[in-house]
Amino acid sequence: MPYQADLYYQAYHANDRARKPLVLIHGAGGDHLSWPSQIRRLSGSRVYTPDLPWHGKSRGHGLQRIPAYGERINNWLNELEFPDIFLGGHSMGGAIALWTAIHHPERVKGLILIGAGASLPVNLSLIEELASPQGFPTAVDNICRWSFSPKTEPRLIDEVRKQMLNNRPSVLGGDFRACDAYDLSEQLDQVMAPTLILVGEEDKMTPMRFAEGLREGIRDAELQVIPGAGHMAPLEQPGKTADLIREFLEKVPRH
Repeated sequence: MPYQADLYYQAYHANDRARKPLVLIHGAGGDHLSWPSQIRRLSGSRVYTPDLPWHGKSRGHGLQRIPAYGERINNWLNELEFPDIFLGGHSMGGAIALWTAIHHPERVKGLILIGAGASLPVNLSLIEELASPQGFPTAVDNICRWSFSPKTEPRLIDEVRKQMLNNRPSVLGGDFRACDAYDLSEQLDQVMAPTLILVGEEDKMTPMRFAEGLREGIRDAELQVIPGAGHMAPLEQPGKTADLIREFLEKVPRH
């Protein structure tokens, strides 16, 4: 199994240096499988999907601040000796990607933010439920109920619920505390990389105003709405999400 800097990751076409390197960061309580195969194996790219600390198969401890996650990803990239990458993230992963683009601009040649925002406030009652062994299953049920379009197949929602329940409560709770404490609203003008913003048409967790705030704050950012998707757009509409990412990568020069 590939590990680097104590992070497990999957790599697609890792040895093909002619392909653009795309790194994708999953959201709260997720892992590399939160990215469906259409995106993990995106044609024309070499794609890296790491598990954040104490998520999936990664070692270490869950962190409770976006900058801490960002530095762990940056250390991982250093060990892989990536001079520059295209960086994407979903939800909390989008926050980590945005933080990285601001604090390590030389590394990020293109930025993809999915279901993200410049801040990600979380309801206090949800954080309290996640911290309680008794309240944890209820909190996960609520997260799943808010995260999907009503049109989503129940099987997919159930798969995500089971995956989240496999997390330690301290890890998932820490992720949501990290989101709640994060705010880069005053730093969006520091993003230098070409940026694609994707949002599900029916996203209730990070609704349209979050995406519009990113577009207004990031110079020349492109915003695309994914029909028939909620917050979990990559899982709900994997083909459409993959197409939009591929089109963006084709437009952005590598150097």
